[in-house]
Amino acid sequence: MTNLPLRIAFRYLFARKSHNVINIISGIGMAGMALGTAALIIILSVFNGFNALVSDALGDADPDISVKPAKGKYFIPDHEAFQWAYSQDEVLNMSSVLEEQAFLSYGSAQALGRVKGLDSVAEEESPLAGHIVDGRFLLHRGDLPQAVVGASLAQSLGLNTRFLTPLEIHYPDRETQLSLSNPAASLRSVKLLPSAILSVNAELDATLVLVPIETMRELLGYEREVSSVEIRLREGVDQGAMVKALSERLGPDYRVLDRKRQNEAIFRMMQYEKLAIYLILIFVVIVIAFNIYSSLTMLIIEKGDDIGTLKSLGATPQLIRRIFLLEGWLSSLVGMLAGLVLGIAFVWLQSRFGFIKMPGNYAFSAYPVVLKFTDILWTTAGVALIGFIIALTPSKRL
Repeated sequence: MTNLPLRIAFRYLFARKSHNVINIISGIGMAGMALGTAALIIILSVFNGFNALVSDALGDADPDISVKPAKGKYFIPDHEAFQWAYSQDEVLNMSSVLEEQAFLSYGSAQALGRVKGLDSVAEEESPLAGHIVDGRFLLHRGDLPQAVVGASLAQSLGLNTRFLTPLEIHYPDRETQLSLSNPAASLRSVKLLPSAILSVNAELDATLVLVPIETMRELLGYEREVSSVEIRLREGVDQGAMVKALSERLGPDYRVLDRKRQNEAIFRMMQYEKLAIYLILIFVVIVIAFNIYSSLTMLIIEKGDDIGTLKSLGATPQLIRRIFLLEGWLSSLVGMLAGLVLGIAFVWLQSRFGFIKMPGNYAFSAYPVVLKFTDILWTTAGVALIGFIIALTPSKRL
């Protein structure tokens, strides 16, 4: 008796109904569930693809681990934990950074920028060198310091690496009181020739200026201070384990940030956007699922004689309700399985051949897609639950 409701439900699902309109509505319902499921898989995969591109860009702009002071903005990196980290095989390189917002001027143009001083290690090994769109990634030409400027910032300043006009960076002198009559006398200034223009993402392109760390120390009036120590790990290293080990050695006076904590707002926003997309598509699936509700209601009316026969044979009301519940749920599950196959196949073909192209001029020609197993699980769970609830309502009225 345990398999009887399922067997009868299968029979009702695939058998031809006496009224052709029931077949049409049932087919529309299953096709709709298939398209809704496929849309969930495809759109979530495209969203994952764009997120992966953002993460890759952040990976070049930000280190795997950044160490900053718990209080204040600057510190001297003389803790023995830094020597321990440098000696670990998992660490690819370690560099000191001194960063501050400063006032920029280039000819008659002016702007605010995020000026980042890099040491010799970062100058030689920074992945930002792969994002140069004009010039060469050089922070020194002989003994002369040079600057690398974000693309949007360079455009707003009218900056060109072929011009001999220097980029001037200004910052208030900490040891001088502000003079209202002559504010310029209260500023420290440095001049550098721009060596390159880089493009990473919209935010950095509009604000970033890279300079040698000794030039930044001259500007800020420091000798050994840094704003952070950046650590890049070898590929495949457990980032969380290194963060935990370094945090324990440094103690509460320092903040050890992995890549997600460095860009917490961006990663949280991406999660919320993905959740919003999932909920919108699930709502579309709910609307589509009402076709199954309609077909199941009409099937119950059509099978009135069969219900009477089953009752006369001793079938309980619970068993009869279970038959039609399973029949309606199976309709949505069949559509869901077809949609999963369709969606996964589409994503695989797009990742392999890239036949859907991006409009406009971008660094990538085709829409990026990344299929995640968790997305398949959430899609399956959501669509299956909707199908169960939709099938439960008319079957309970028996």
